[in-house]
Amino acid sequence: MPFSAAPDQPRVRLLVSVRDAAEAALARAEGADLVDAKDPDRGALGGLPVEAVRAIAAAAAGGLTSAVAGEPGDAAEAAAMLGALAGTGVDFLKIALPAGPPPADLALPPGPPVIAVLFAEDRPDPAILPALAAAGFRGAMIDTRGKDGRRLTDHLALDHLAAFTAACRRFGLLSGLAGSLRLDDVPVLAPLAPGYLGFRGGLCAGHDRRTALDARRIAEAARRLATAAARPAAA
Repeated sequence: MPFSAAPDQPRVRLLVSVRDAAEAALARAEGADLVDAKDPDRGALGGLPVEAVRAIAAAAAGGLTSAVAGEPGDAAEAAAMLGALAGTGVDFLKIALPAGPPPADLALPPGPPVIAVLFAEDRPDPAILPALAAAGFRGAMIDTRGKDGRRLTDHLALDHLAAFTAACRRFGLLSGLAGSLRLDDVPVLAPLAPGYLGFRGGLCAGHDRRTALDARRIAEAARRLATAAARPAAA
């Protein structure tokens, strides 16, 4: 896979969350590295119907894609959510996990590699990352559970986020940072060298994640990340 070959890749990539095939095509055209299928009307990790995810994967025109599976209540529900999206054609699946190590009975089903989503409000400890790697997760990202206007850095200090991304690199995991990010978060968070920064609301009209994506803002996010890539990455 083009994005999974080097977890310590210094270029920070742009993830744009989309709700349908038209937004997927727009995001790709304006510079998104990873098109992420999710329903912004259903909270932080609202999943889309299988057919919508399949259409998004096709509209991404060969670019890298991911899809939100949801917020499961237990290991069995997690496996079912992931299994339902396994044949949609996306490159990665994302699923929420509670704070702490992954459940001992969690078995990842065959299919695309899985990214664990941890919530900033839970103050995820980087010490859990070896357990995620051992459980078969391909990566881990931090997002915000509440979409109330507070951003990622309102919940977690930069040194906490830096420790998280560094630990991901150490244990061979892709890393991602998201959570009501805006364009001015790029120069703050890119030096932490996450694998990607994830956007939705910050690229929409009025910074409202439920409205349509703005092509100019997507292109500007891509431009700012390309500029940030020219600077030395954090260790």
